[in-house]
Amino acid sequence: MTESNALDPEDRKIVTLARSARARNGVPEGAAVRDDTGRTYVAGSVGLASLKLSALRTAVAMAVASGAASLEAAAVVSEAEGVAPEDRAAVADLGGPETPVLLAGPDGAVKLTVPAGSAE
Repeated sequence: MTESNALDPEDRKIVTLARSARARNGVPEGAAVRDDTGRTYVAGSVGLASLKLSALRTAVAMAVASGAASLEAAAVVSEAEGVAPEDRAAVADLGGPETPVLLAGPDGAVKLTVPAGSAE
């Protein structure tokens, strides 16, 4: 577990944004990604009958659609104990396999940080 206060301020910011998206939208997950220029993209999970996306894949898609060329970091807030391989793959596709993915619980405490390309 990583103390949230020990996080880099920019990483703490994306965790806070992800947590806010989850709470504001009443969805199971919230996520935020930071691109190589410092812009952030925030999303909640999507659960339509015809479209189901995790919050992290939605945030990555928003970054791509907005013209982001790369990612510096990603955060997801969830009750899950790990980051799904499909979510890590989406982050790795845009940011590379070493891009850190932070997983925090609903309280905002970071449970783990994994490289996007890890097998976890």
